Amino acid sequence: MANFRTHLGVAAAGGAVLAHGGWQAGLWGAMESLPLLALVTFGGILPDIDADRSRAIRLIFNLLAVPAVVAGALVLQARLPTGSLLMACGAIYLAVRYLAGALFARFTVHRGLWHSLLAGGLCGLVATALSHRLFGQPDHLAWAQGTALTLGFVIHLLLDELYSVDLTGARLKRSFGTAFKPFDWREPGNSLVMLLAAASLVPWLPPWGPLRDLLLQGTSLWR
Repeated sequence: MANFRTHLGVAAAGGAVLAHGGWQAGLWGAMESLPLLALVTFGGILPDIDADRSRAIRLIFNLLAVPAVVAGALVLQARLPTGSLLMACGAIYLAVRYLAGALFARFTVHRGLWHSLLAGGLCGLVATALSHRLFGQPDHLAWAQGTALTLGFVIHLLLDELYSVDLTGARLKRSFGTAFKPFDWREPGNSLVMLLAAASLVPWLPPWGPLRDLLLQGTSLWR
């Protein structure tokens, strides 16, 4: 399994390539490139959210707490006075940073369902829906941000799988096949629940046309 620094560095490099390449191709502006770089980098450590007591899980929930507070402020600002709004945002931060982290550690197993392409796709759809519905991003940019997060997620899975191959001893380690998988074969019920959760996001997503166009334009850049 690749270590934290490797995951962070490789994902950041991949994010830089995506952000700069899309900017040069006119798919998004210079300022829009920065969130895309950040999302690929974040996606590169996101699968380790199920690793109890790791550096990744502490960093991930610290980072997740920030947009959670911003989203809470946007939703509640018209309903609460300033003092109550500040208290609510503080409660949201503490809930995401500590309570959500503890619950996630309690109910997940490292390299289980969270280390799968299904989980990566779900995270990308959540990011797309939030970008579009909550932060009001244009359709193409919302899809680009969701795709960026999924790309970072996939980079993490591929790195873990590559590190499961011992080239010096020409053998496969016992961890081979536990990282890069479509879903968790051992927990089909949980995988079905995650698939249904992804399907439930469809009404909140922007139209699919901009995603198709974005993928076609992205593919043409590498030809």
